[in-house]
Amino acid sequence: MASMKITDQSFEQDVLKASQPVVLDFWAEWCGPCRMLSPVLDELATELQGVTIAKMNVDENPNTPAKFGVRGIPTLMVFKDGELKQTRVGGLPKADLKKWIEETVAA
Repeated sequence: MASMKITDQSFEQDVLKASQPVVLDFWAEWCGPCRMLSPVLDELATELQGVTIAKMNVDENPNTPAKFGVRGIPTLMVFKDGELKQTRVGGLPKADLKKWIEETVAA
């Protein structure tokens, strides 16, 4: 399953009210590191059970990134039970990213 697309309008329902943890990737078309991270997140979306991997284009959805102080992209945020649990700016190797997500979700 590919990453779910989130908008400013769907953020509350799809992320804050989600029944399972959500890893939200703030990205943009013009961002090279974002494009490199995208296939890794798509792979993790199929490998990780009980976690939703989602993406938000910061150019099309300026409100949510501003609300959470996103200054650089890619920025990954893990939300669980309606709360922001962890933030990471920049990419990581797949194994490290998977470990970070699993540890954050388990905490």
